[in-house]
Amino acid sequence: MSTINEYYPVAGCAPLNDVDAAPYHLRWAITDDAGQILLADHCKMLTEISVTLSFGYLVMRAPGMLRMDIPLDVIEDDESVVRQAHLGQQPVRVVDEGDLAAAWVSNFLGQKSRLVKIHPDAPALRWPE
Repeated sequence: MSTINEYYPVAGCAPLNDVDAAPYHLRWAITDDAGQILLADHCKMLTEISVTLSFGYLVMRAPGMLRMDIPLDVIEDDESVVRQAHLGQQPVRVVDEGDLAAAWVSNFLGQKSRLVKIHPDAPALRWPE
């Protein structure tokens, strides 16, 4: 999925060639309405979503969409937004980024989707190559 100089803050979306993105590599993902993490090999439109890091925000852009800014570093202490997603058969504890982010990714991808952050206490995932 990545080379040593490419970082994917949002799994499956366009990579960043910026070492400042290293701490955020694979921090976020987009799930379908069943909670399955979407990857670019099954959802090609993910690669059209570009991300940058700017002034403490993950900035997401896509053709025909207004930009969306998500705070980078938030203390994850609100259990009401913690969900379970899946990467293949692996269960993943995630933090839902809310309805506005869900509407943004759903509108762009043309299917019900959610933007989620991998919970900081979640065990390491086995991401496909």
